[in-house]
Amino acid sequence: MYGTIARMRLKPGKEEEFKALGQSEDEVGIPGHLGEFIYRMDNDSNEYFMAVIFDSKESYHANANSPDQDARYQEMAALLESEPEWHDGEIVHSHYRGQ
Repeated sequence: MYGTIARMRLKPGKEEEFKALGQSEDEVGIPGHLGEFIYRMDNDSNEYFMAVIFDSKESYHANANSPDQDARYQEMAALLESEPEWHDGEIVHSHYRGQ
């Protein structure tokens, strides 16, 4: 598995738009996309971390380089104060119970 962790800051008052955008993206059906987790930080309600999971490095990069993903990213970027800080890498362990 492969993915990215992003640190980002939402513009004040954009949380509901951000949540709605995330819910609409859940329905897209991106090849190789396994899931994601988005965290809002306790000490700063405008700071978020997002972990995105793909089945392989190849499917991650195919999505990252697609025009459709760029359009989705531009929608998200309009809600942010600045560019996210990205950290890509191989997932070497995972454990999750629940839905």
